[in-house]
Amino acid sequence: MGIKVAKFGGSSVSDAIQLAKVKEIVEYDPDRRYIVVSAPGKRFSEDNKVTDLLYLCKAHIDHNVPYDQIFQVIYDRFVAIEYNLHIDVNLQQEFEVINQNLKAGASEDYIASRGEYLSAMITAAYLGYDFVDAAGLIQFDERGKFLNEETDKALGQELLKHEKAVIPGFYGTYPDGRTKTFSRGGSDITGSLVASAVKADVYENWTDVSGFLMADPRIVKDAKPISSISYKELRELSYMGASVLHEDAVYPVRAVGIPINIRNTNEPKDPGTTITAEATPKEDTIIAGIAGHKDFTVIGIYKSMMNDDSGFVRRLLGILDSYDVPLEHMPSGIDTISIVVSDKYLNGKLDDIVEEIQRTLQPETIDIFKKMALIATVGKGMAKRLGVSAKLFTALFEAGVNIRMIDQGSSEMNIIIGVENKDFETAIEAIYRVFVEN
Repeated sequence: MGIKVAKFGGSSVSDAIQLAKVKEIVEYDPDRRYIVVSAPGKRFSEDNKVTDLLYLCKAHIDHNVPYDQIFQVIYDRFVAIEYNLHIDVNLQQEFEVINQNLKAGASEDYIASRGEYLSAMITAAYLGYDFVDAAGLIQFDERGKFLNEETDKALGQELLKHEKAVIPGFYGTYPDGRTKTFSRGGSDITGSLVASAVKADVYENWTDVSGFLMADPRIVKDAKPISSISYKELRELSYMGASVLHEDAVYPVRAVGIPINIRNTNEPKDPGTTITAEATPKEDTIIAGIAGHKDFTVIGIYKSMMNDDSGFVRRLLGILDSYDVPLEHMPSGIDTISIVVSDKYLNGKLDDIVEEIQRTLQPETIDIFKKMALIATVGKGMAKRLGVSAKLFTALFEAGVNIRMIDQGSSEMNIIIGVENKDFETAIEAIYRVFVEN
């Protein structure tokens, strides 16, 4: 008998109906011995995620606004699941403890984590599995840095004691026991860590889509599914906006060679997408997928003899660092360099950054290009293949899209282009048509 770790996302545990599907999936394969769950997600488009409601409770407390109504909504949501599943996990007592901690000034991370905590308790009772809290097992240091080796050891030792268990995702603890969460979507990371710790044969990530698609279906209708993809290709697509799986969930399983299988709770017979160390592209497949983001700003800098200034790039990046603005891309020439930054990090800092660049580096010109979008065309089949760039650029030319920036990775596995926001959808559709449909 092997071991499978199955993580179920918010849509999969949103209510009793969805949890019945989860139970059927788990019981179908006895190798699914360790289950990781998110907090209940939306049941319909106008619904609220439980985590959002918990964050809202904290916001009300911070602004001295009554939060009782919101707290009652959360309580009723969990009680309805408990009632409809015909189980008893003493939710009233759990909520009394949570409410006492809220009134005592509990942290935002603690409050947000209770959705996963309660979801795991309910799921464990429903499946007849042991409940294993992530507190004390998923470990962070005093500064909030994740401790990988310590976590792997603690999880491995604890889960050896349980033949079958349900573990809440999304959170762990500081050394003093305070709750620390991952970024949103972090239950994917927990699932990956559990898979690594128990040396699973596969890490299944169950969600509401049947794996990855080659392009955003909101842009490309009937976009084809991706049956197999490598970790590296997935990393590129996730970073550029393909959001089925949290990008940081790749590392723990990649290090030990555990494949990831993205599956659909609502369509369990679909094979989904398998992610492995070295996915072999089909002979007729050039790209794995296309993904991108809008709303970037490009700062173009020209300085004569820039290549002779050995500290130029270091000082430029130091300016960004001093304003806490991460770099996205940095295409360059002999006397020119462009830095691409996301607008969400600028927050009114652009003028100050430009002024600092002018004062510190004294370039001859600085040009600002706003409302830019980045699009990544990714695939191992692109490497060392003649005509890929020409095909891509011709497709964009024929679609009337002006390319404002080009950046290709050294592995030749991706080509990133910058276009204006208004051309974003047109560009993705043009690239998809030429590489996939043709």
